[in-house]
Amino acid sequence: MTEARVLADAPWLTSGPATRVLALLNGDGEEARVVGGAVRNALLKLPVVDVDIATTALPEEVTRRAQAAGIKSVPTGIEHGTVTLVVDKQPFEVTTLREDTETFGRKAKVAFGRDWVRDAERRDFTINGLSVDAEGVVHDYVGGLADIEARRVRFIGNADERIAEDYLRILRFFRIHATYGAGEPDRAGYLACIAGRAGLATLSAERVRMEMLKLMAADGAVASAVAMADGGLLGAIFGGVAYTGPFAAMIKLERLLGLSPDPIRRLGALGVAVTEDARRIAQRLRLTNAETKALDSIGHRWWRLADMDEATAKRRLYRLGEEAYRNRLLLAWARAGGADTPDWRQSATLPQRWSAPKFPLKAADFISRGIAEGPALGHVLTLAEDAWLAADFPLDEAALNNVADQTVSRFTRDHRL
Repeated sequence: MTEARVLADAPWLTSGPATRVLALLNGDGEEARVVGGAVRNALLKLPVVDVDIATTALPEEVTRRAQAAGIKSVPTGIEHGTVTLVVDKQPFEVTTLREDTETFGRKAKVAFGRDWVRDAERRDFTINGLSVDAEGVVHDYVGGLADIEARRVRFIGNADERIAEDYLRILRFFRIHATYGAGEPDRAGYLACIAGRAGLATLSAERVRMEMLKLMAADGAVASAVAMADGGLLGAIFGGVAYTGPFAAMIKLERLLGLSPDPIRRLGALGVAVTEDARRIAQRLRLTNAETKALDSIGHRWWRLADMDEATAKRRLYRLGEEAYRNRLLLAWARAGGADTPDWRQSATLPQRWSAPKFPLKAADFISRGIAEGPALGHVLTLAEDAWLAADFPLDEAALNNVADQTVSRFTRDHRL
């Protein structure tokens, strides 16, 4: 059943680069509409970032019109009918209407067409199957408007068939539900995801990483993660245990402290109990070097940041740095249940209340005391820094001289022949 509605409050549709692209592609027997996420987000009153356009015109005609209008065109996916037009430095993916004649995982053999209904029916979810024309009329051939109202993420057509066409849709189902849905995931879609979970093994690690990190940052990440864990999906992705309790606690603590969502920090709460977990997940998701390092840091002896007094917390903060200290502490707090107690809050807010000073003693301070340059000097500096930390970061000259003298005395005594 076809339903239409006029899209209100969409300035990007009434002026600006998108309007110019639609005007270019409409007329002379052709039609163009904005499709997908831009329509969904506009209806949900969420920010519209990327504006994708579908058209009845073939790629060659899109390119011809763009060249005639002096608009840059790039054949970014010409075999699937996609040409990217760049207007005022903003890219627009323009794709000819199509239907899949054969599918091979993420690849499909397509036929170009002029049927808006068939084009909508080949998309993944009903809320992504909407289109809006240049007059602002939203066209719905798949029940997407009702699902927008219900905040329901539902596969178009048969969920099992949609998943078999592309197993990445399993992860997209949970990620999009976490971002745009409400309540429990659609039952038919959820059961189809469980039934097709073996297909996750066919996906590239890079694609899985992308979807998982987006899911981690979503507002509704907890409900989706719990559903995935209950359905055996997280185990297949992580190759280990998923800790949904600490994950929920981590998100609660981020909000309590006014922190922005951090996908790697949240991933650590969901999948890391010991450092080996971090390394396994980093490898399975093929995280970047920076992401791997951060996840490994979060999981490294996090339990040492529990039950700290202020002096110990300061030493940990000095050693780790603010970001690593906060992330590791939050994991310890989340795994302890996430209760908002004065002790935990005091440790968590330490970086806002206290800045660690730089170690003030230098190599010259020990050379002047008879320590030769070389490995011995490096060892003495390490011992002195430890003593300085234990003395609670003194900065006055008398205290620093005392630290230096005692360190040299200790080193000399321990290394006396």
